[in-house]
Amino acid sequence: MLLAIDIGNTNITVGVYDPAGDELVRDWRMRTEPRMTADELSLTMRGLIGGYAERITGIAALSTVPALLRELRVMLERDWDDLPRVVVEPGVRTGVPLLVDNPKEVGADRVINTLAAHHLHATNCVVVDFGTSTNIDVISARGEFLGGVFAPGIEISLDALAARAAQLRKVELAAPRSVIGKNTVECLQSGILYGFAGQVDGLVRRIVEELGASRPGPTAVLATGGLAPLVLAESETIDHHVPDLTLQGLKLVFDRNMG
Repeated sequence: MLLAIDIGNTNITVGVYDPAGDELVRDWRMRTEPRMTADELSLTMRGLIGGYAERITGIAALSTVPALLRELRVMLERDWDDLPRVVVEPGVRTGVPLLVDNPKEVGADRVINTLAAHHLHATNCVVVDFGTSTNIDVISARGEFLGGVFAPGIEISLDALAARAAQLRKVELAAPRSVIGKNTVECLQSGILYGFAGQVDGLVRRIVEELGASRPGPTAVLATGGLAPLVLAESETIDHHVPDLTLQGLKLVFDRNMG
């Protein structure tokens, strides 16, 4: 089985893939702790995957947290040194041309999401990743990474609002009874839910229009990330929900590098 590890700023997502095909057998999600050591990472990882640990035959991993990337390497070299593994970083073959001003600035997760999106849809693609930040990445029909958009994430925005406004507080991320809130909680929920859906739809429409002018053809809009389900029902532009998009990309990059 292939063990896929995606260490993000907010969550660590782990999945195991059936060696006989592309099926994701099981996945887990845990909170990211930037000060976690290799020992803690190893203990937590083995605790999550349980009995699957003895069936792992290969590992593909990435980290967007520099401190944890170092600990990830230590864990893999010490505890899984007998297995073929790929850690996504400069020099690893992804097959994704980065058509931006400074390719070194592009995070590993964005490259891997580009690879997976192009594998799923051989058209222009827009990937909306609802994570710590809301990342919108643009991919050509040839699988080229063209750039994208960054915006504050849903939880970051809610935390900032609660911290800076004396009368406001953190609330459950859920749909209110109506757009017009009847109390403080519903007013906050409405602003977060419908505000972010409108923001994403507005940005995606502008991207699709600009992309179509230079690269005509259909465009698939994919959503991923832990908070995507919150916005999906209210978005008018998102076509597909692919919660394991990054894990799929890790499997693809493992296959590409290990044959």
